Amino acid sequence: MVSRTLLVPQGEFELSRIPDVELLQAWDAADEFILNHIDDIQVLSRHRKLLILNDAFGALSVALANYPVYAWSDSFLAQRALRANLVANGYPVEQVKTNVDIGFPTAAVDLVVIKIPKTLALLEHQLYALRPILHHDSKIFAAGMARHIHSSTLELFETILGPTTTTRARKKSRLIMVERDHLLNEGQSRFPDYYELEVDRNYRIANHASLFSRDRLDQGSRLLIEHMPIAEAYRRIVDLGCGNGVIGMIAASLNPRAELLFCDESHMAIASARENFAAAFGSSREAEFRVDDCLQGVADASQDLVLLNPPFHQQHNIGDMIAWQMFRDARRVLVDGGELQIVGNRHLAYHAKLKKLFGNCETVASNNKFVILRSIKNPVNNHRL
Repeated sequence: MVSRTLLVPQGEFELSRIPDVELLQAWDAADEFILNHIDDIQVLSRHRKLLILNDAFGALSVALANYPVYAWSDSFLAQRALRANLVANGYPVEQVKTNVDIGFPTAAVDLVVIKIPKTLALLEHQLYALRPILHHDSKIFAAGMARHIHSSTLELFETILGPTTTTRARKKSRLIMVERDHLLNEGQSRFPDYYELEVDRNYRIANHASLFSRDRLDQGSRLLIEHMPIAEAYRRIVDLGCGNGVIGMIAASLNPRAELLFCDESHMAIASARENFAAAFGSSREAEFRVDDCLQGVADASQDLVLLNPPFHQQHNIGDMIAWQMFRDARRVLVDGGELQIVGNRHLAYHAKLKKLFGNCETVASNNKFVILRSIKNPVNNHRL
């Protein structure tokens, strides 16, 4: 049985993941390392402001919740887990302040704790965003599993913030200590970055730092776009797990009477999708944009078509738990006769899950790597929910 109790100098904390995966705990050795280090050096007080970046499920924020903490995360699921874990450990959800969009705090901070994100571009963007809020006595620590810390990681800290050292590995994790050099002020974040896409016309696609495939359209999305469903019956279309919104944007262009809903758990994804939709349609077309856990909050039987290029990982962990929840949510929000169309790697065998859930699944198109699958919601199979 995987432990749900984090034991650190700050106390004992009951922590869970979202989604809750039985064999995975809600913290790692890097969390334990940094919390022990913060206690060892006695760097915190009730009056010192603490900024935590990329706290996966709230382990750091909950353990340090007795101090003035601001937790920044691009992930809605991470923020939801933080709120749940605060409550589970006797704190009100307001105990830790969090971001509501991609904006960074503007007030000066005394201590910054960074969990190394999966995307190096996101770390780069965050380090530039930190510059204006660091004063001469600010302390900066980063933590990660040793296999995720590379020379390129350390080079970013050195180039953007200042001299950087690392600790020896402990339980396969490592700490990074950064000294802010205030003479290093050249340059700025290069995000969002852009690429040109030609489909039915030319589009300039914006991509914020955390997004997958920022420099070009990924192969799976390209295949889905090449076989984009078009029908008068599609009046309400969802781009689920929308990323930069390209799939939904092309669906909107090819289905001009449809209303579009863009959903993603990434704040930066929704910011990118919003910018791209506005650039494509200006004020001539409206859409809804939701940062949420899959399709929570979307009414049952309210949508005609759900388009999906599902992720098969959450942070550094690979699995199909997110995709399975997306399939279930899609079925719930579809009207009877509504369609789910997904694109995925052939080896993931999504057809078996879709056939189990919908009672049907057909292949729309495929190539040597990806497959497009379609399932139709049939009221006869409502019991499958």
